[in-house]
Amino acid sequence: MGLEHAAAMQTEITDQRIEGTRVFRAPGRVNLVGEHTDYNEGFVMPAAINFATTVTVAPRADRRLSVFSENCEEAIEFDLDDPKLRAASHWSDYVKGVAVVLEQSDHRLRGANLRIHGEVPIGSGLSSSAALEVSTAFALLANSGHCVAPVDVAKLCQRAENEFVGMRCGIMDQFISCCGQADRALMLDCRSLDYRVLPVPTDVRLVISNTMVKHELASSQYNVRRAECEAGVHHFAQSRPGVRALRDVTETELERARVDLSEVIYRRCRHIVSENARVLEAAEALESGDLDSFGQRMNESHRSLRDDYEVSCKELDLMVELAGHVDGVYGSRMTGGGFGGCTISIVEAERVKDFERTVARGYEEETGLKPEIYVCRAAAGAGEVT
Repeated sequence: MGLEHAAAMQTEITDQRIEGTRVFRAPGRVNLVGEHTDYNEGFVMPAAINFATTVTVAPRADRRLSVFSENCEEAIEFDLDDPKLRAASHWSDYVKGVAVVLEQSDHRLRGANLRIHGEVPIGSGLSSSAALEVSTAFALLANSGHCVAPVDVAKLCQRAENEFVGMRCGIMDQFISCCGQADRALMLDCRSLDYRVLPVPTDVRLVISNTMVKHELASSQYNVRRAECEAGVHHFAQSRPGVRALRDVTETELERARVDLSEVIYRRCRHIVSENARVLEAAEALESGDLDSFGQRMNESHRSLRDDYEVSCKELDLMVELAGHVDGVYGSRMTGGGFGGCTISIVEAERVKDFERTVARGYEEETGLKPEIYVCRAAAGAGEVT
C-alpha cells in the first residue's frame, strides 16, 4: 500500500465521527528484578510504565485489516482469511501474529482499520513489542465484540510472539502490560500466574537510562540462553523427574551437580536459581519499606547477569557504575534481554535531577553517545482511552 493511501486511511480512522471508532492503549514495562527467569517458570517483578502504544480502531465491512504505523510512516493491509500469512521480520508481524492467534483461538475477528502510535522506545528493553501486541489485541477484540480477561489476553499475545514472530519470550511482558497497576509493582509467579501487588514508595522514582545501543547479539543470544537453560533442566530431570524448569532446582542441588555440568551451563543455571531467590527477597524488602535491601538485590542481579548469564555489555555496565556514584540511588541494574537497551535505577525523587546530570554527562564523556533518561512512575495496565 502506498503512503498516499495510508495517509487517507489515517485521516479516516482519526475522524471520531465514524461510528464505532475506539482507542486503546497498552504500556511498556520495566523489570525491577528477576531477569530471564520468566521463561524458566520463575519469579519476576515488573512494573508498567507511563510510556504506551495506542491503537485507534474503526470497523470495516469486510475481513481485511488495514494498519498504519505513525512511527514508521508505513501501512500494510492483509486478509484475515489468508491461510498463507507468515512473519516477515517486519513491525507488522506483531499485528499479524496477534490477529492469527486470536482467530485460531475461536475469536473470529471483524475487519478493521488500525492506526498505531508508539511512545515506548524501540529496542530499548522496555517491551515495545508487548505494548504493540496487547494494544492491538484489545482493539481487535473490542472491535469484534469479544470480552476476554486480561490474563488470557496476555497468554494469547505471548503465544503470538512465540509461535508467529518466533521470539521465545516468557509471559512477563504481556502480563504486566495487561495487568499493571498505578504506583505498584507486581511480583509474578510465571508458572501459576499468581501475583502479589507491591507498593512503590511515592518518594522514589523509577529512572530508566537508555544506553542508545543494541548489539546484534541480542535476538540470537536470547534463544541461545533459553536452550542453555533447557540443557540444565534436562540434566536435573534425569535424576529427579519432578524438575520441569530451573524454577524447581535448589541451590544445594545445583552445587552438587556442578562437577557434571559444563562451566557455561552451570553459570546459566546459577543465575536463574539465584535470581529467583533475589526476587523473593526483594519483595519482602519492598513490602517492609527497606529500600536499601531492595537496592542491594538489584545490584546483585546486575552482577549475575553480567558474569553468569553474560547478557550485559560495556555500555550497560558503565551506566550502572555511574548510577552507583550518585547520592540517593538505592540500586541499579540492566533491564530487559540485554546486550544494550536500558538500565533501571531506584532514585530518591529529590535526587533525580542530580542523577540525570551526572549519569548523562559521564556516559557521554566515556562513550560519545548521548543517552536518553526517562523518569517514570508505575502505571496502570492496558485499557480503553475514554
